[in-house]
Amino acid sequence: MSPETNPSRHERREFLKRLGLAGAGLFFAGKTFADGEKCLLVPRRKFGRHDFTVSSLCLGGHALRNASDEEAQQMVDTSLALGLDFFDNSWDYHGGRSEELMGRCIKGKRDKIFLMTKVCTHDTGGRKEAMDILEQSLKRLGTDHLDLWQVHAVATMSQVERAFAPGGVIEALDEARKQGKVRFVGFTGHTEPAVHLAMLSHGYPFDACQLPLSAIEANSNAFVRRVLPELLKQKIAPLGMKSLGGNADAIRDGIVSVPEAITYALSHPVATVVSGMESLSQLRENAGLAAAFTPMPADSMITLEKRCLAATESNKYQPYRKWMSYRDGDAAKYSSYV
Repeated sequence: MSPETNPSRHERREFLKRLGLAGAGLFFAGKTFADGEKCLLVPRRKFGRHDFTVSSLCLGGHALRNASDEEAQQMVDTSLALGLDFFDNSWDYHGGRSEELMGRCIKGKRDKIFLMTKVCTHDTGGRKEAMDILEQSLKRLGTDHLDLWQVHAVATMSQVERAFAPGGVIEALDEARKQGKVRFVGFTGHTEPAVHLAMLSHGYPFDACQLPLSAIEANSNAFVRRVLPELLKQKIAPLGMKSLGGNADAIRDGIVSVPEAITYALSHPVATVVSGMESLSQLRENAGLAAAFTPMPADSMITLEKRCLAATESNKYQPYRKWMSYRDGDAAKYSSYV
């Protein structure tokens, strides 16, 4: 790897110090349950430029649909009991069944939840299609508004251009906010940091942005070094994802452990880490890690990244990047963002 993609230990340590990885903005609380059991709740973190907090762990909507309906309900109820109130979803997860399931599970609890879903226009739609998708999502989720609506999986420079073109999805974000159907807006992506930077270069007042965050990803064309500082500069809430690599193969193969992966992600200045949990036991484990969180020292983070270097170079443990359709010609056009 080149020095740009594989910084020295000293450079990485200085970078971590500049980001301020001391868990700043964390708010801890405890709870005593009816049976007398005491536990720490999932800590809360400030949401970007806004003066309120969200849980530092977010319940992933895609994995939730892999649980049975009964266990999914238990997971939602347990999440709220443990202080995890940030819920993720997307219009296209499991053909809409993820939103439908979450809508049933949160019935009567909507006011306790910071609810996020995503609009999936990609290469095929703009403002009108996005507003139609929004109405479908609201109906499935059983609510009249979203706390956060994000443009899903922006992957190419041409998608960036279409998003900001007249009649594009950005106009839908504005319209939805004006109608009171959406409180905050953002975008997600997991293929190429330059695409994120191109979205951010427009100066649009995004409230949140979702990006991959793991020790394996940090060794590659890293979002954490290139995109995260810009989000903090613009006071946009960073939402970490793919902390287990997108499919947990790195966990199963012994490259990294769940406690290491979750703690590493939480040790960055993100508002929350979106975690795919498909069972009550996984939820309890990850929520417990978040509740007991102590920032990983910078040297330990660097050591973990170094240990994961071979896994990064194998191209085996970032399957979400295989969805990329980013082309060299397109990249050259936007070289200033790289």
